[in-house]
Amino acid sequence: MSVSTIAPAKIEAYRATHYRVCAPGKAFTLLIGIPSGELSQLYLATGASCALFITADNPFGKMQSDGENLAAHSILGEELRALTNHIYDGQGGDPTGVWPEERSYLALGIGRQTSEDLGECAHQDAVVWAGDDAIPQLLCLR
Repeated sequence: MSVSTIAPAKIEAYRATHYRVCAPGKAFTLLIGIPSGELSQLYLATGASCALFITADNPFGKMQSDGENLAAHSILGEELRALTNHIYDGQGGDPTGVWPEERSYLALGIGRQTSEDLGECAHQDAVVWAGDDAIPQLLCLR
């Protein structure tokens, strides 16, 4: 998609978000456009060469109840477990604290197109994806 219908301020907020991963033995944070040594290490340990960071919380950036978010998170987890054995809990967090943290997953071995498809199914504006360079990038879906 070359032109996004997402407001530029919202895209900038997504770019500034801290995407935290709870990996075995060490938690780490992914930042858009910054190479992640920790993600590279996970690739080496698992044989993966790409990763998806995704949430099902608050579809299209509209606040939902905790129960609705939890149910969507559970369904997304089932979908991811059908695709890979390498899934880690995470949280997307606004460093300014204006937007609440969102339950998320880091799933290894999920290709770009499948990542976009999963994000669209979860009614998200965007997902974070990294290729074999372990540089997280924001993929706008609308």
